[in-house]
Amino acid sequence: MRVEQEMSDNSLDKLASLITQEHNALLSSWREQVRQLPCARHLDTPTLNDHIPGLINELANALKARSEQTIPDALCQGTPPAHGAQRVQDGFDIEEVVAEYNILRGCIHDLADTNGLNLQGKPFHIINRVLDEAIGLAVQTYATQRAMEVQQRREEYLSFVAHDLRTPLNAIALAGRVLERTSEDESAGTVTRQMLKTLRRNVQHLETLVAKVIEENTNLETEIGIRLEPREFDLWPLVEALIHDLHPVAGTSSTQLINKVPDDLIVYADAGLLRRVFQNLIANAINYTTRGEVIIGAKEIDDEERVEVWVRDDGEGIPAERLEKVFDILETDPLKEGGSGLGLAIVKTFIEAHGGEVTVKSKEGVGSEFKFSLPFKTSSASRAGQ
Repeated sequence: MRVEQEMSDNSLDKLASLITQEHNALLSSWREQVRQLPCARHLDTPTLNDHIPGLINELANALKARSEQTIPDALCQGTPPAHGAQRVQDGFDIEEVVAEYNILRGCIHDLADTNGLNLQGKPFHIINRVLDEAIGLAVQTYATQRAMEVQQRREEYLSFVAHDLRTPLNAIALAGRVLERTSEDESAGTVTRQMLKTLRRNVQHLETLVAKVIEENTNLETEIGIRLEPREFDLWPLVEALIHDLHPVAGTSSTQLINKVPDDLIVYADAGLLRRVFQNLIANAINYTTRGEVIIGAKEIDDEERVEVWVRDDGEGIPAERLEKVFDILETDPLKEGGSGLGLAIVKTFIEAHGGEVTVKSKEGVGSEFKFSLPFKTSSASRAGQ
């Protein structure tokens, strides 16, 4: 019995020493195999290594200690949880997180086999216990982090959608008020007046709900994941329809909305998202243009392979000190009530998701111009015909 114990202890010492001596070679072999994982190919060496060098040292120490406890308690306060969070940032799938630990397991077995060491018995159990504990902690943190990010994105998307509902709700509310005024004479029937009052109450209720959603989500600062569904479509009808929808809002401030988009201009974009971009920019321009014009225009820039679009007004303008911050989430004009600081952040997010960029020029008392670009569609058919 004593002889077997001495042989086991001897194997543990030899394996621990071998892992320590061949630390760099072991890490290099692991790194070479992990780079075959799709999400690991673009990582530089320090990012790819992350906590693995420390884990190799912890494994060697566990073998030397010959303890049944090995390292679980230390690992709970150690690096695997941080490693799991790092791999979320690196874009790993959860299967790849597990795979990189199992690759390390295989590298250790190969190292022992090459040097004639037998991993059966206690060495086998210690190695598996340490690595399995590390896998469990890393995966647990990875899954938790991913779940939190998904939840944050859903909440932010809900906040963006709620913000976008404000503009059509305002248009419906204003149209309803106009109809109520015209129905106050005796020619309007009782049923009609009751329906209009019901409409007003329900619009007010929706406005309250939307405001509550925005208020509860204004602390979100994470980037939203955008899924584009681009297609080719005429831009002029989209802008014209939106102008028609926003006419009640513009009419209350005697603001003219002018569509100067060429009627033959075709863009390649997600029509739903682009409509929301225009909705936010035009509503913003109306808000700053009590009496005047809001002009929506666009043109192709052939030599740069993009479409340039702008929304220009001759309203109040934006103070110079606010220009650099207008696209930031939660950035609001202190002189304007009811702003959530999301409208222009939505514009920036959606345009950048298309591969474009958005800029602003403004001068107080003169007006503002918001301009954004959309890349041309890369046609595989046209390339095939060349």
